[in-house]
Amino acid sequence: MRISRLKFLVLIVMSLVGIAASSFVFYIYDTLHQQLPMCVSSQKIFGIAINCNIVLGSKYNTVLGVNLDLLAIGYFFVNLGLVFAIAFGSTSLFGKAFKVLFVWRFLGLIIVPYLMTIEFAILKTICIYCTIMHGCILIDFAIVTYFLFYKDITHPEGDSVGAPGTGLESPSADGV
Repeated sequence: MRISRLKFLVLIVMSLVGIAASSFVFYIYDTLHQQLPMCVSSQKIFGIAINCNIVLGSKYNTVLGVNLDLLAIGYFFVNLGLVFAIAFGSTSLFGKAFKVLFVWRFLGLIIVPYLMTIEFAILKTICIYCTIMHGCILIDFAIVTYFLFYKDITHPEGDSVGAPGTGLESPSADGV
């Protein structure tokens, strides 16, 4: 394995939690058309209600006709694949996969403020499961950024990626 077990575990857990939350929402709400557990509360927190039905039933829950829950499932599965490529791929694949993982997670990060704005400002309600997915994306991005830019990731061969101030140094011979 090219990264420590702890790093691997943390990265895998974030993706698995995201897959679980998005799959649960898609299956229960979108496929079975049932209410999600713990998703409706009469209490408001800072003027924001908890009601997944309002969020998931809104026109904002699709992009180009594709359900956001399906997109989230896909997003987290790509994360999972990239983490496995980093951990178990070849030396040249490691550097490339780490770069792609950072960009992929950055793309996920830029959509979270948009979705949170819709929930907080427009709908004035949140979905617990959406919030879990947002949290996974934010925490995941923070972890990958930390590993990439602030924490030295050493390979068994002694090469390193992410040494402070160097960005991403590739372990491959071709400099990628």
